[in-house]
Amino acid sequence: MSISQLSRRDFLKLTASGALGIVLSELGIDRALAAPPASHGRAIWSGVRVFDAPSLLASEIGLLRIDEVVELKGEAQGDSIDNPFNTTWYEVGGGYTYSGWLQPVETKYQKPVYEVPAEGKLAEVSVPFSLTYLAPYFHAKNAHRIFYETTHWVKKVIVTREEKTVWYEIYDKEYKKSFYVPAHNLRIIPDEELTQLSPEVPNEEKLLHVDLETQMVTAFEGQNMVLSVRCASGQRGTDTPKGEWFTYHKGPSIHMTNRGDAVANIYNLPGVPWVSFFTGSGHAFHGTYWHNDYGRQRSNGCINLPSSISKWVYRWTSPVVPANIDYLHEPGQGTRVQIV
Repeated sequence: MSISQLSRRDFLKLTASGALGIVLSELGIDRALAAPPASHGRAIWSGVRVFDAPSLLASEIGLLRIDEVVELKGEAQGDSIDNPFNTTWYEVGGGYTYSGWLQPVETKYQKPVYEVPAEGKLAEVSVPFSLTYLAPYFHAKNAHRIFYETTHWVKKVIVTREEKTVWYEIYDKEYKKSFYVPAHNLRIIPDEELTQLSPEVPNEEKLLHVDLETQMVTAFEGQNMVLSVRCASGQRGTDTPKGEWFTYHKGPSIHMTNRGDAVANIYNLPGVPWVSFFTGSGHAFHGTYWHNDYGRQRSNGCINLPSSISKWVYRWTSPVVPANIDYLHEPGQGTRVQIV
């Protein structure tokens, strides 16, 4: 039997009995997959350690700087680093580093688009990271960095005669100001990538099921399983809420932050992609660029997913967000979410 042969009824019975983890192990699904394979990886923080073997007990042979991009030459199985579902290490240079510490990235420079509609156009970063600027010139002051597969609203296209370069003006609602990005670093997302998946399936037949013990997100259409993937849910103190919910408000690009709250762990994350909220207090399925370690609890209550998976969830669930709208709020609507 494969996991896709498990019916919705069988899957929910296994979850209720606490036996899901055992069955997944028997099926060979006993570890998380890192984000989809890529040719390079970006160090997520300063001091990512490199060892001569895929183990913390091996000899440390180097450190990576924050945002340093390295070639991923292969994968190996080694220490889990407190995550029993993720034992994948990347081969980098002459050593190994844990997959959870690198964001898989590509460098895909884009041809510029010279016109966008008045309401703007959604775009995603297509390089490991891009600087933003306070004016559309390379000699202008830098602002913050934006990272691979994060999404942003392009409000205007600017061609500078002095430098003969093309820039996109992006607007950040949290900062309440515009920033400028070289056009070749952003991919304008076509409208057809924002249409709903499986529109022929009635919304009441769709279910997103989250099992916190196994860190598994599973989607069903009727009795048929159509997605099953590891996630990273809320850690202790910021637990993901259990219960029945609905994805009633969504946005393709959200600046997430808890600045201003009386909390110790401040986060400030512009351009979080493909956000499907299921509570009024900000819990959501969304893409993640600040770690690559799925299969253990490490979020502030949300369901962290690789960006490509969160995009699938965003497109598959209701309500459907029109391509020209950056946020949709429809209380009483949405696709059912079950968290146990």
